[in-house]
Amino acid sequence: MLEKFTPNQRLLVAVALSFVFFLGYTTLFPPQAPNAESNTTQVSAVKEVALKTTATQEANTSTVSDIKTVTTDTLTTITAKEFTLKIDTLGRVSSVVLSNAKHNGKDGKLSELIASSGAKPLQIRFADAALNDAAAKTPYTTDATNIALGENGKATVVLSQNLPELTVTKTLTFYADGHYDAKVALSNEKRYSLYLGQHPEIMEQMMTVVGGMIYSGDNLTTIFSDGDVEGRSIFSDVHLVSAFDQYYATIFYGFDKSTEVTVERDMNNNPVTYLEGSNNFTFNGYIGPKEYKTLESINPVLVNAIEFGWFTFVATPIFKVLMWLHGLLGNWGWAIIGLTILSRIFLYPLTHKGMVSMQKIKDIAPRIQEVQEKYKGDPARMNAAVMEMYKKHGANPLGGCLPLILQIPVFFAIYRVLLNAVELQGAPWILWVTDLSRMDPYYILPILMGATMYYQQKITPSNFTDPLQEKIFKFLPVIFTFFFFTFPAGLVLYWFVNNLFSITQQYLVNKQFEAARAARHESHLADKHHEKD
Repeated sequence: MLEKFTPNQRLLVAVALSFVFFLGYTTLFPPQAPNAESNTTQVSAVKEVALKTTATQEANTSTVSDIKTVTTDTLTTITAKEFTLKIDTLGRVSSVVLSNAKHNGKDGKLSELIASSGAKPLQIRFADAALNDAAAKTPYTTDATNIALGENGKATVVLSQNLPELTVTKTLTFYADGHYDAKVALSNEKRYSLYLGQHPEIMEQMMTVVGGMIYSGDNLTTIFSDGDVEGRSIFSDVHLVSAFDQYYATIFYGFDKSTEVTVERDMNNNPVTYLEGSNNFTFNGYIGPKEYKTLESINPVLVNAIEFGWFTFVATPIFKVLMWLHGLLGNWGWAIIGLTILSRIFLYPLTHKGMVSMQKIKDIAPRIQEVQEKYKGDPARMNAAVMEMYKKHGANPLGGCLPLILQIPVFFAIYRVLLNAVELQGAPWILWVTDLSRMDPYYILPILMGATMYYQQKITPSNFTDPLQEKIFKFLPVIFTFFFFTFPAGLVLYWFVNNLFSITQQYLVNKQFEAARAARHESHLADKHHEKD
C-alpha cells in the first residue's frame, strides 16, 4: 500500500506516526486548563443564603450550576505527618494541604488538594428544598476542634447538625495515611445525595486528562474528562469513585454495591459525582497522592484509581516492574534506565527485524528505481514488478513500519507510566536533575535527546528521492527537542537512553550488512579472477 504513496505522502505518514509514538494522546488532545473565572459558577457547596433546589433528586441536573461556593469557618482541624485536613461548619472537608515539600508547587507553596470552588467532599444535599435551605444555614457542631495524629494513629470526630425534625450525624475516623472511615446517620428517613467533591486544581500539573472516574462491575473503568461531560450517567455495583488530576485524587469506596452513583455535568461540562445516601450510610474515603504502595496498603481496590489511559493493561505491569527496579536500585532515575534496558531486550526481535528490513530495502533501492523507470508508463505493471523484486530479495516494504506499530503499545504505556507516576515527584537522579517529575531546568536532557535522535536518523538507512522531503525529515529532531523541553525529566531520560540503545543496535546491524556486502564483493572479485584463469 505504501508503495502507492508519493514521497511527500509517505513523509506525512512518517511524521504522523512519530507524533503518535512520541507524544501520544496528551499532545494530540491536550487537556484544557480550568478557567478561574468560570470555576466560580461550578457545582459546589451550599450558599450562605437560601439555595434554589428542586423537590426531587431527579431535578438536580437543571439546578446544579446555580449553587454557589461560600466561605465557611473551620470547625475541626486534623494534623498528621503528611497532611493537614480541615472540616468546615457545613460538615464538609474544606481543605487538605500536603506537608511534604516534594509536593510543593513551583512557587514553593504547599499543595492544596481541595478545589477553591465546586462541590466539596462530604457535602450533603437534600431532595427536599425546604430542608436543604435549612441545612445551608445551620452549622454543624463537633466533639473535637484540634486533633494531632501520630504516624500510625487514628482519631474519630463526631459532627452533628440539628435541623427541623431531623438530626444529621457524621462519624469520621481519620488515619495518618490519608484515608478515613465515614458513617452518615439521619434520625428520620430523608432522601439526600453525598458529594465526592471536585478534583484538585494544581495548574502546573495538567499534562494528562483530569476529571472523574467510576470503577465498577467487572473491572470496568469509565472516565469523565473535564469539559467533555454530557447529560447524566447513573451507575450501580461501583467499587470506587474518584475525582482526579495527574498526581492526586479524592476517592469514595467501600459502600454497598446497591448504592446508586450519579455523574452529571456542571455548566462547564465538568463532572460532578454524588452518591445516593441512606439513613445509616457507611463508606470509606481517601484524599491524597495516587501513590501505588500507599493505596494498595489501604485497600487493594484503590490502585484502580491510578489510570494510564488506553494502554492501562500494559502500563500497570510495567509500573510494577519500575517499582521493583526502584526497590533494587534505590533511585528512580536508575530505575527508569533499568526499565529502558528491559524494554529494549523485550522488543529486540521486533526492532532488529525492522532494522534488517530497512537495510534490505536500501540494498535493492537502485534496482527498484530501475524497475520504476522502466515501467513508469504502466503503473500496474510497475507495482507488480516492484513487489516481485521485494519478494525475490526477501525485503518487505512494510518491514520497517510494522515492528514500529507493534512497539507502540509498550512505548506509549511507558510514556503514560512516567507521566503519571507521583512517585517521581521530588525524586532526584544525578547532578542537576533534582526532580524527575519536572522539566530539566537547564534543558540538558532534551538537547541530548534531540542530538541522539538526529544521530540515530543519520545512521538509519533512508530511501529519500526528494531533497525537500529529506530536509524536512532531518528537521524533526529539532521539533521534538522543543516539545520535550517542558516534559518531565524522567520521561526525557527514558527517551534519551532509549535512543542510545537504538543507535547501538542500528550500528551493529549496519556493521553486519557492511560485512555481508564486503564478503559479496570479495566473492565477486574471486569469481572474476577464476574466470580470467
